[in-house]
Amino acid sequence: MDILYLLIPLSAVLVLAILGVFAWALHGGQFDDLEQHGEQILDADNGAFDRHQDR
Repeated sequence: MDILYLLIPLSAVLVLAILGVFAWALHGGQFDDLEQHGEQILDADNGAFDRHQDR
């Protein structure tokens, strides 16, 4: 039973830390353009892959 006095505040601090990181990501613009990174993969230059296959 005594462990609850440690685990409950520790879990509350963990939840606040997770919310803080999420708020920081929102404020930093992490979720502004979700499609840009997916399009970068499709538009990537294939020359880098072809050079390694010639060996």
